[in-house]
Amino acid sequence: MRFNFPIYIARCLLATTGLWCALPITSCQEVAPAKKEVATEAEKPGGTAHKTYVQKIEGTSVEFEMIAIPGGSFAMGSPDGEKGRKSDEGPVQTVRLSPFWMGRHELTWDEYELWSADLDRKRRAGEPSPSDLRADAVTRPTPPYTDMTFGMGDRGFPAICMTQHSAKTYCKWLSEKTGVTYRLPTEAEWEYACRAGTKTAYSFGDDPGLLSDYAWFRGNAKGRYKKVGTRKPNPWGLYDMHGNVAEWCLDAHSEEGYGERAADLLNPWTPNTEPYPHVVRGGSYKQREAELRSAARRGSSEQWKMRDPQMPQSVWYHTDAQFVGFRLVRPLREPTEEERKAFEPRAEDDRRR
Repeated sequence: MRFNFPIYIARCLLATTGLWCALPITSCQEVAPAKKEVATEAEKPGGTAHKTYVQKIEGTSVEFEMIAIPGGSFAMGSPDGEKGRKSDEGPVQTVRLSPFWMGRHELTWDEYELWSADLDRKRRAGEPSPSDLRADAVTRPTPPYTDMTFGMGDRGFPAICMTQHSAKTYCKWLSEKTGVTYRLPTEAEWEYACRAGTKTAYSFGDDPGLLSDYAWFRGNAKGRYKKVGTRKPNPWGLYDMHGNVAEWCLDAHSEEGYGERAADLLNPWTPNTEPYPHVVRGGSYKQREAELRSAARRGSSEQWKMRDPQMPQSVWYHTDAQFVGFRLVRPLREPTEEERKAFEPRAEDDRRR
């Protein structure tokens, strides 16, 4: 990794924002997060209480549930002896995280097409609200040149085939629509929530023979994604953290793993100034058991849009990544406008990704 002084300065300035932009890690002792009872009653977003809530999208019948994830520390990565481990999963390192919310389910087509297919505006009755006007100013993708579900299902099924840029732009639209900040998870947030206080290869233990109870993967999915939430959840009530579709994170991916990152990090993430590779987590319906482990990671590739016939190729679609979707995160502390810019899509990304 080459040293980039402007990026280093930016990382220092963001150290107090709840998203520390970090350089890569060293091995540390694991500290398990305290198990915390998750509240079940809904609360209106914007309050200070950290409880599970249901977010309704104004002017639509669409809603989704956000699970309160307690802050804590954990050992990120996999130990040397874990079966199926790859070199980019280490060294194991202690990471501390502030509380946040995470979507109980992977984002569905019901939610995604409000923005991507412009259904929110097309179905709107009456004059737009102030939040409608803010959301309407966010860029929409160009129409897809093929059915992006590939016949696998839409209502209640996970949205797929979007670039990371597209996923980030959806989050910006949703943030404007709801008045609170939604974004992609950092890689550390994703693994912490997936593990849910566990130290094993999977959130249910080390035995891949139990995977069919918790995940859709190559061994049981028959080559198709499934409706969200149809397997067992992890200990914190999150569904499909293993399998179904792999999920975008904010971070850049490095084959070197975490070896260059600083130790004892609070809310780390590694921004990427290049189009590829970005991290996806969780494995998918197309992958084998080892690729669904809590620590398993994968980098995106330009080959994921190889069959895109458009010239230049679209910044919105990864037609060959029919196994990639995403899940929402909302930080407990609402970031400032300046802080949000660190994880929102950039204008130059529209031209190159």
